Amino acid sequence: MSKIIKGPDGKARCSWCSQAPEFVDYHDREWGYPVDDDYRLFEKLCLESFQSGLSWRTILAKRENFRAAFQNFDFEIIACFTEKDIDQLLQDKGIVRHRGKIEAVINNAKRAKALIKEEGSLAAFFWRYEPDQHNLAEPQTVSTCEESVALSKDLKKKGWKFVGPTTVYAFMQAMGLINDHAKGCVGRSKAESARKKFKRP
Repeated sequence: MSKIIKGPDGKARCSWCSQAPEFVDYHDREWGYPVDDDYRLFEKLCLESFQSGLSWRTILAKRENFRAAFQNFDFEIIACFTEKDIDQLLQDKGIVRHRGKIEAVINNAKRAKALIKEEGSLAAFFWRYEPDQHNLAEPQTVSTCEESVALSKDLKKKGWKFVGPTTVYAFMQAMGLINDHAKGCVGRSKAESARKKFKRP
């Protein structure tokens, strides 16, 4: 399958945009653009954890429900969630009701607070693992890289859960640590321009 398709406006885009109508907007506005906001970074890592074993379309369709259920992924609040909160979340039909993944979000919120005390911000820590773009494989041909393996390993050492190398790689793709837009995709040059202007934390 070609890595490029023509979008509704006739412009070339990554072929995965064809899998769902809502993917085009997500691709054009979010995927691959650099992020340094700790709450957005935390949200994305959590959503990628929920996505494990499922389709991204399922998670994207439920994203607003996840945000409502998890207080806009404010880790300061989530870190205080109790067993009662877990029980309520397990009854919420708007999200993925997986106890292990729900408990992981709460655990990771606590770990996020600890990491910020150590590093100053989540962004400062995550962006330390930005790969050298010249050493990356061809866009969308791999699901891990040396840096995603290293970041996954370090997060696990710090007590984070559901942060395997593939999950972390998808997080890095989405948050702009990697520009994995296909060559010829209209988004590739835009993402690269944003990355050049981006001030690393």
